[in-house]
Parts: sequence; C-alpha cells; structure tokens
Amino acid sequence: MTPKWELVSLPRWEMTAYWILSFSSHLYSFYQLHRFSKEHEVSLDREVQLERGFLIWGFKKDPTDFEWSFWNEWAWQSLLWSLIGHAVVSRLAAFFLPQFRLAVLTVYGILSAGWLLGVRGLTLLMLHLSISLVVAQLRSPILSWFCSLLLLSTLNVTAFQDLQRGWYTSEDQYYLLLFSTAVCTLRCISFSLELCWCPRKAGGPNHCPPLEVQGLKTLIFQFYKLTAYCFYHPLFYNGPILTYRDFSEQIDRPVCKVSVVYVLSGILRVCVWWCLAEFMIHFMYMHAIQSNETYLEMLPPWALGGLALALVQFFYVKYLVLFGVVSLLVRLDGIEPPKLPRCVSIMYSFTGMWRHFDVGLYKWLIRYIYVPLGGSRHGVFRKLVSTALAFGFVCFWHGCHDYLQYWALLNWIGVLVENVLALFFSSRPLHHIIVRCLSPRMQRRGLALISALSTAFLILSNLLFLGGIHVGRIFWKRLFVQGWSSLAVPVVAFLYCFAQVGIEWDMR
Repeated sequence: MTPKWELVSLPRWEMTAYWILSFSSHLYSFYQLHRFSKEHEVSLDREVQLERGFLIWGFKKDPTDFEWSFWNEWAWQSLLWSLIGHAVVSRLAAFFLPQFRLAVLTVYGILSAGWLLGVRGLTLLMLHLSISLVVAQLRSPILSWFCSLLLLSTLNVTAFQDLQRGWYTSEDQYYLLLFSTAVCTLRCISFSLELCWCPRKAGGPNHCPPLEVQGLKTLIFQFYKLTAYCFYHPLFYNGPILTYRDFSEQIDRPVCKVSVVYVLSGILRVCVWWCLAEFMIHFMYMHAIQSNETYLEMLPPWALGGLALALVQFFYVKYLVLFGVVSLLVRLDGIEPPKLPRCVSIMYSFTGMWRHFDVGLYKWLIRYIYVPLGGSRHGVFRKLVSTALAFGFVCFWHGCHDYLQYWALLNWIGVLVENVLALFFSSRPLHHIIVRCLSPRMQRRGLALISALSTAFLILSNLLFLGGIHVGRIFWKRLFVQGWSSLAVPVVAFLYCFAQVGIEWDMR
C-alpha cells in the first residue's frame, strides 16, 4: 500500500508519543476487559465452566479457545515428548549414520504418526500420498490440483467424518488426524506441482536431487522423497508450511553445531510466550465473552476495544508458541524455517498481514497459486483473479464455512483497495502534486492516516476469522453504525498511532 516515495523518520518526541499512546491504550483496554471479566465471572463460569487457574493465584482460566486447549493437551500428553525424541534421533543419526539421516528421520516420523494416529489414520495418509503421486506422474498441474482439491474436500464430507471418528475413542484424536491430513495435503500439492514443472528435478532446476521419470524404481524413489517430506515430524501436525523445494534444498545439508546457550535461549523464549498466553486467558476471559452476543452488547467501549485487541494478540502469541517450538527443532536439523509471525499491533495493511503473519503459507500461496495464474506480471485482471483464487483456496482449506467466506472476501477487497490506492497516489500527476505540497513527514502522516482506516477493517476481518459472523456483525454495528459519531474518531486516532509504530518498524 505504500506509495513510491521514500518514507522519512519523524521527530523522536513524536514517535515516543505514538509508542506511549499505543502501549497505554493496549494496557488500559485490557484492564477494562479484565474488570468486565471479573464482574461477570460467576455467570461466565456457569455458561462455559471456567477452569481453576494455576498461573495466577486466585484467578480462574478461560479454556474456550479450542486450538490452544487442544495443542496444550496433546503437547503434554505426547507431542512434546515425540518432538524431543526427534531431536535426539536426528543428532544420533547425524553422528553415526550421516548418509542415512533422512531415512532415519522418515522412519521416525512414520512411527510417531502411527503411534498417535493409529494404523487406520496412517493408512489414510499413505493413501493420500499414493494417489497424489500417481496423478502427478501424468505431469499435468491441472489434474494434480483437481486431485488434491478432491482429496481435501473429503475432509468435509459427513460420511467420511463419521467413519474416521469411529476409528478413535476421543474427539481429539479425530481432530489430530483432520489437522494432519489438511497440512499433508499442502505438502502433496507442493511435491506434485514441483514434479509436474520439472520431472527430473522436483523442486526446480539445480535445486533438488534428480527424480528420473521412468520405471518402478523411480516411482519408489519419488514415493520415498514424498514420504520423507510429508512425515518430517516437527512440521507434520501443524506446520509451519515449508515448500518441497525449500525442504529438499536443506534437509541433506550437514547438521551444523548448535551451542547449548542457543538451545536454552530458544526454549526460554518459547516458555515466556507460553506464560504470556496463559496469563492472558487467566486475566481476561475474552473467548468466553466473544461466544455470547449478550456480553458483546454489554461491553463498555474501552472493554470492547480491549476484546478486539486481546483476541488478535492472543492469536499472535499462540502461534509464536506453536511455530516457535517447531522452528527451534527445525533449525537444529539445519533447515531455515519460515519467519515467526509479526506482532499484529504493528500490522497496518491487509497486504502486510498476509506477508508477515504466516510467512510459510504466504510463500506457498505465491509459488503455487498467485504466480502460476499470472500474478502482477500479466495485467490487472489476472492479478485480481489470482489473488481471489488464493484467498478462495485458503477459505476452502480451512473448511469453507460461511464466516470464512466473508473473511476471505473482505481480505480480497482489502488487498484490492490497497493496491488501487497505491497506484492512485503513485500516479505521475497526483504524486507530483503531493511531493510539491506536502513535506516528506506530512506524506508519512497522511499514509498513516489512510493505514489507520485500513487497519480498522483488517481488525474486523480478523474478528470474523476468530469469532465468527456474530462477532464481526456486533463490532460493525457498535463501531461503524451506532458509534460513528462517538467511537470512530478516537478509534481511528489510536489506530493512527499503531500505524505510525508499524511504519517505523518497517523502516528499521
């Protein structure tokens, strides 16, 4: 969204004011949300059964964020120990069997998946891999995409869901299979398309080991490579997403020596993030509140803003933990993982949110959807279509629920508007007028003001994604309909401060 003029630094006192206002507004709104949570603790406890807290003495805990509770339970039950086992096996294999390290890691990944998902779950995943590989032999990206979308759609077929639920004694085991299959599908698409584009080198020229194109022996070798990629244990259940090209370039590199200080500092960092996430759900019952429309209507303005900030900040911290643990292990194997998510409070555009939150998914979408469909190099229409299909695929991959459709549409419109504005302000006549009439600092302030408006809709789209249609509808009504004369101006003012902080961060 940034026009093509150079951004400059603002006076130190001004940036200090923006930092203070941004930080203090977060703290005060969180405090107001905390007060509301404590005032309605009894009724919230009756509705959602708050758990007994352990991190803060005398506080209860909001357990209603499914994803956080789900991964926490699995981590303490088995995943944490299997990840530690992967690190130990990887180091031992690198020392004693360096030439067979990938094979050892593949066997470990398959055994770990079979241990947690059972024989039937493992068979289902192997079936997905086999079908994807067989279709990829036809060297047709269209057929590979059709096959992958068909396999992905089976995750939402009720008959298949009931069948897979019958394999397990608990709902959590089924969801672990569901998440693993969804992530595995992205890897199958990556491998299949690389194989279609470059049969002898699945991953692009001069990047990956040759994959010969004839004979049963070659097919077995390809299946081994696909299995090694899909069952790489640290990335298996929840990502982050790494393309086959990036994985195959790095997995065979010699494992670099890592200091104990580096490992301990990484573990400490993840522990701090985990404690911060737990502190948030002890201090603020934001997920329990957002599930009830009555409470959303009752929230005072500052507490309403605190709820919006708390939901998106918790989502950010949650993925710092989930991706942070995995990224540390991946680095120990000599692989550079995607960058960790950037703080959502310094995101000031839809484009920036997509680029910097889930970096692995963003790169995957760019490589396999946006660029092959034309991207920005084949005219405006192709760019619109490729962007729309990228958002459409993300919606479909997440389950294609009604709230996800609204979320994807709002994101597409947001990116479209930002690009149109960037072209408009960068056009020669208008750009010349702006440069003549406004100083560089005033240009930056104007950009921050426009970005503040974009950020308001960005937060609204995130609330749709995190809370559903009812949350987005109530926020829209209270902020933009009922509160346009009283709430809109102060909200935009604080978002302007957030945008200035974000722009300053990008200029570092």
